[in-house]
Amino acid sequence: MGNIATNTIQQLEKLNSRGMDVDYSDEKVKEILLDIGYYRLGFYWNPFEINGNYQFREGTKLSDVVKLYYLDVDLRNLLIKYINRIEINFRTKLVYYVSNKHKYSPTWFIHPDIMFNSFISSFDQHYSDEFKRNNKPIKLHHNKYINDKYAPAWKTLEFFTFGVVLKIFKSLKDNDIQERISKCYEIRNLKKFINLFETIVYIRNVCSHGGVLFDLNTPKGISILPGINFNDNNRHSLDSTIKIILFILGKISESRKTELETRIKELFESHKDNEVLKSIIENKIGYEFE
Repeated sequence: MGNIATNTIQQLEKLNSRGMDVDYSDEKVKEILLDIGYYRLGFYWNPFEINGNYQFREGTKLSDVVKLYYLDVDLRNLLIKYINRIEINFRTKLVYYVSNKHKYSPTWFIHPDIMFNSFISSFDQHYSDEFKRNNKPIKLHHNKYINDKYAPAWKTLEFFTFGVVLKIFKSLKDNDIQERISKCYEIRNLKKFINLFETIVYIRNVCSHGGVLFDLNTPKGISILPGINFNDNNRHSLDSTIKIILFILGKISESRKTELETRIKELFESHKDNEVLKSIIENKIGYEFE
């Protein structure tokens, strides 16, 4: 039956049969199901299921599930805004320091003296015909400079994803430049720096693709930094990731760090009076209320 599509009436019946307290009118439930979707909402009622038959814990309300969904949406939108600030800052530093050290090699990202061959050999996967067509400044560059195989780094990297930009950083042969950029964020250990930025890129991708955040665990443990305490020593939790984002953001702009910290606190505090959501924020996200 799980492979057969159901309509909103059948979906409502399934929720009732599984013990959900559907505390909305039938019209409102239909609106929610056609807006968010039964399958997607399932990610948010999963914490309320008590057995393999997908029965819900007594007292489970659909309104709490929907509130959890919108908490996730708000948190996702909040994080992506500030991660974008980190992404731009990191890209700018990478382009600036490498381009100025290699002034006569504007396409240093494919130079074998500067980059490892493992990256160069796969570069055209990123710099495809579609990439050139879809990014106007790149297209204009090639229309003007018809003999250029690639646009200069300060144009090209502007249109690469955060993940590709980090890959370029990791593929540099020059450890001095890598360490110089790492120290801009007051991180002296290059392996830790890469671990932290891989974590931020991972969260950025989850946010960008509408992934579920509240029960997220990072695939790699987050590197320990002086002055950052991970609750319950959990270096995979979303709360630990948020602390890393705040740390890096603070090296770019202390005011933006304070702003994000305040907005996250306000978001979580706004759900504090709901015991169901408060428990999820504490036990799934890992956040500690004051």
